Amino acid sequence: MLNLIIFGPPGAGKGTQSEKIIAQYQLEHISTGDLLRAERNAGTELGNKANEYISRGELVPDEVVIGMVRNFMLSKTSAKGFIFDGFPRTIPQAEALDIMLLEFNTSIAIVLGLEVEEDELVKRLMLRGQTSGRVDDQDESTVRNRFREYQNKTLPLQDFYAKQGKYNSVKGIGKVDEIFSNLCSLINTIKQ
Repeated sequence: MLNLIIFGPPGAGKGTQSEKIIAQYQLEHISTGDLLRAERNAGTELGNKANEYISRGELVPDEVVIGMVRNFMLSKTSAKGFIFDGFPRTIPQAEALDIMLLEFNTSIAIVLGLEVEEDELVKRLMLRGQTSGRVDDQDESTVRNRFREYQNKTLPLQDFYAKQGKYNSVKGIGKVDEIFSNLCSLINTIKQ
């Protein structure tokens, strides 16, 4: 089973590259935002628990998110593997994910980190805000604050996975297909 994490700051191209990787390797896409919405819409126990936190304006606890990931994986037992997009975001989430994956006798095989400088990210996100209508991409100070949040809370995952020998940095600037080719080269080194 091929399990990978695509990692990088907002605007680095994770969504674009995830779609291409999913098609190339026939992986199941795990986006915790999508899982959260699905569980809430289905009125599951986890969805109801998540609603309690969301209605108070609080973050959904890691154990609830991990439970949703577990449920998704259980529903896809014939999957060739999974790509985790936007998750984990913190070291406690990464530790919980590692433990949960052991239940499935698998682990994260590779972490692909898209590296893009802040000014380029701001430029990309502001452009996306103009074309997509996403409010969170239209204000430069908001965009820069998201980047700082990423640096403070998510970037430490780079060291966490580097210590496991799983983190691989990829330059996230250039043509989409060139970046994809570089990602595939890394995936193919570990693909079984």
